[in-house]
Amino acid sequence: MNFLSVENIAKSYGELVLFKDISFGINEGQKIGFVAKNGSGKTSILKILSGEDTPDNGNVIYRKNIVVAFLPQEPNLDGQLTVEQTIFAADNEILKIIERYEKALTNLEDTDAYQHAFEAMDAAQAWDFETLYKQILSKLKLENLDQKVSTLSGGQKKRLALANALLNKPDLLIMDEPTNHLDLDMIEWLENFFAKESITLFMVTHDRYFLERVCNEMVELEDGKLYSYKGNYSYYLEKREARIDAEETETGKAKQLFKKELDWMRRQPKARTTKSKSRIQDFHEIKDRASQRRNNHKVELELNMERLGSKIVEFHNVSKSYGDLAILNKFNYNFLKGERIGIIGKNGTGKSTFLNILTGKMKPDHGKLIIGDTIKFGYYTQDGIVIKEGQKVIDVIREFGDFIPLKKGKQISAQQLLERFLFDRKKQYDFVEKLSGGEKKRLYLCTVLIQNPNFLILDEPTNDLDIVTLNVLEDFLLDFPGCLIVVSHDRYFMDKVVDHLFVFRGDTVIEDFPGNYSDFRSYEDSAILDKREEKTESTDKKSWKKDAPTNKLSYNEQKEYNQLEKAIANLEKERDRLQTQFATENWNVEEIKKKSEELQNKIDAIETKTERWFELISKMEE
Repeated sequence: MNFLSVENIAKSYGELVLFKDISFGINEGQKIGFVAKNGSGKTSILKILSGEDTPDNGNVIYRKNIVVAFLPQEPNLDGQLTVEQTIFAADNEILKIIERYEKALTNLEDTDAYQHAFEAMDAAQAWDFETLYKQILSKLKLENLDQKVSTLSGGQKKRLALANALLNKPDLLIMDEPTNHLDLDMIEWLENFFAKESITLFMVTHDRYFLERVCNEMVELEDGKLYSYKGNYSYYLEKREARIDAEETETGKAKQLFKKELDWMRRQPKARTTKSKSRIQDFHEIKDRASQRRNNHKVELELNMERLGSKIVEFHNVSKSYGDLAILNKFNYNFLKGERIGIIGKNGTGKSTFLNILTGKMKPDHGKLIIGDTIKFGYYTQDGIVIKEGQKVIDVIREFGDFIPLKKGKQISAQQLLERFLFDRKKQYDFVEKLSGGEKKRLYLCTVLIQNPNFLILDEPTNDLDIVTLNVLEDFLLDFPGCLIVVSHDRYFMDKVVDHLFVFRGDTVIEDFPGNYSDFRSYEDSAILDKREEKTESTDKKSWKKDAPTNKLSYNEQKEYNQLEKAIANLEKERDRLQTQFATENWNVEEIKKKSEELQNKIDAIETKTERWFELISKMEE
């Protein structure tokens, strides 16, 4: 079933032509990843599909009564509403039924209102949807439903807009960088959600693992042409390479034919016959084909980096707190030459504080930091580039000099540098405010790298960069001879460029894991599974002493630990039984009130016992 058809659309801004004569369709069940370079019109196409913008030419035709939702990079939300009001403001009848039921639960004295709300939930079969509603809010960490939208951070607003889009149950969901501002757990949950949900997707994302695991089709916009690939991201890479090889073969043949026809043209000063006129027209077409060349620039900078000495950076008993919140506690670490470290951890666990102490932007409360004499930091932050009014792209680079020294006594001009970072000569004289978000990030990255750092720190470098630029950056980093620290939610990027991880667990715990992110995830999943299986199989009360030689629990704590899993499993069964009864039993108001309290008590008990289970696990691992 066709949901949407795009017919010969075009979009320009002044003399800048983004695209023209673009046509494609979106059918039910497709999960399409849209790939293109920054500045080629990806966001413009998404806005046209969602109805937020109109093409200069052409049409977008929607199937009658189709529900379309759009998740932009920068959501436009009403700051005066609360989180809960924003969600319930959606044009979704089931959400409105849930809203009335939630309000009725806060005023059980009004028995008529409660009965009507309960019956409406039953009639609409909204109980499962209510469970989904709570699950989505929990997974996206939107627990404070009374918080005003105006007080939310940019990341919280993006997560709220994502929750709104998912709960609106659209037929077609259009998304622009949906994984930005999501932590790794959220991204993996969202992958699983889309794998289970029968929802049609059209999205732009730089997260290549997300494309691999969610999409069943890829569409690429390159040099104004669309190419479609019926498969996931790895299939797209394979077939794209085959297409490029075929194009290069055709170009080679055209060059040979061009030489032959050029010789004929030189011998024919005038086109006297119809046949010769036709051949002259064909010659110009052959000339165009023969002169085609792929514009695949790569950043190949052999930076004249200052030599790393024997001493890099040393942390000695470094501690840092904010009031009662401890971030670092007697942290010790000596960086070695060529180290490539990825940093992961939930928000609030101290990642940014650690980087600010490392770069001297913040002082530790206790301990000391020793930095080698030859160390020069390059710090790419999430804040981005500071633009002066009326500044052009070339001016931004020239603030650092007209020439940048390379190895072997060579140098590169500011213009040449920009060309290697995919800014052609015409683009270099554009005003910076005209650049797309991704192009500004690419320019900012350039300003960091040309300073010849030998200790490079990249804080979320992949946000807003297209996949083409990411491949260029990865190639550069693989050859970078200095020390590298990367904070990123892009699992593919982390897997490719880092050797080991600092895992920020919170409560001043920082683990050094020997491997990339995929190694860490596999280890975490298997470790939790192994622990559960070991404790389930163990029936001997004393077996824990020999089975866990590193166990640091007391005898009473071990007894408590052994009982917790069984208690949690029983509570989960009771919770599920009560939830089922709510949908099937014909209780009166008093019974409903009593059972609601009982259900909430079960849920609270599960959360409390689960937290205690994790506390004991952590203690065993100390």
